Amino acid sequence: MKITIVKVVIFLILSFPMISSANTISSHKSAGAHYQLKVIADGLSIPWAMAFLTPSQILITERQGTLKLLNRFSGHLLNINGVPPVYNNGQGGLLDVALPPHETESDWIYFTYSKPINHVGATTLARAKLQQDSLIGWTDLLITKSVTNTNRHFGSRIAFDHNGHVFFTVGDRGERPNGQDLSTHAGSVLRLNLDGTTPEDNPFIKRKKALPEIWSYGHRNPQGLSYDIKHKRLWLIEHGPRGGDELNLIRKGMNYGWPVVSYGKEYWGPINVGEATEKTGMESPTKYYVPSIAPSSLLLYTGTAFPNWDGNLFAGALKLQHLNRIVLNKKAQAIDEERLLESVSERIRSIVQSPEGWIYFSTDSGKIMSLSPSSQP
Repeated sequence: MKITIVKVVIFLILSFPMISSANTISSHKSAGAHYQLKVIADGLSIPWAMAFLTPSQILITERQGTLKLLNRFSGHLLNINGVPPVYNNGQGGLLDVALPPHETESDWIYFTYSKPINHVGATTLARAKLQQDSLIGWTDLLITKSVTNTNRHFGSRIAFDHNGHVFFTVGDRGERPNGQDLSTHAGSVLRLNLDGTTPEDNPFIKRKKALPEIWSYGHRNPQGLSYDIKHKRLWLIEHGPRGGDELNLIRKGMNYGWPVVSYGKEYWGPINVGEATEKTGMESPTKYYVPSIAPSSLLLYTGTAFPNWDGNLFAGALKLQHLNRIVLNKKAQAIDEERLLESVSERIRSIVQSPEGWIYFSTDSGKIMSLSPSSQP
């Protein structure tokens, strides 16, 4: 009888995830709000992206190539089957996950990942449906022409607009000339229809030797993308080299300058990258960071839980380890900035907004954490 009880206890322990800090709560004060910080889950392996599947369930990609479903109220994690092999090397792996707006009435889930091709990786947009604990109907919508021999700068974030298009980003793949080369997808924001076909009004669809999926180019490594449905505009945040991370308002067909213009310096010395910080015919950033914060993920806050944050942008910071809050004015100019959670000392990888307007974020140390309103003064 004792042996049976022990077996049952062991089974129950192994059936549930490690949630070592699930009840850890601390209170914080921001220039715009009072909030409490809570650890929801722990023990994940570089949770690269998150997406709310239902009000209680969050899909989480782990860069190593695994997918989990988190119940944010119980902390329970469920392994999801059906993810194809990924190129899990360097900065590659299973990357973003996103769901189209509810009005599309679609149960497709969209992913980006580095697809293994002849021992290297290509940033790829795919979609699948979730049936119980497995993905079904996995389809690669676009295997980008972006392969290099490096293991860095894959991008890649996803955003949806208000009328049936999906955007996703591809980094320059560690080769700077790619940023100005329209014959490669590397260093670009791409725009497709939800079924993976190319929209007829894409800017380069009729230009010879240009890839028709490209929406904007001249990017280094964009790891944050967010669409503002209210104002119908697309925001992007990307890594510079040593200094020069950029927040950009993305416009159709525009050139954002990399590597010709940059606010960064070479890794090997105090030498400016590129020809200048600005140049005619190339878009200047809305905001830039010197030194680099190393941004990852971008959220346009639209919730009611923190009314003073409405319309603010939030970016995760990997290098400087904080949550970066950017205040915009009516002209879409960045007029203020606040650095939250600096004392937490976590590399913030992904940020999402819950249905009630709380902010959830993941960390490279394997945590899922939440910011919710606090009544404390």
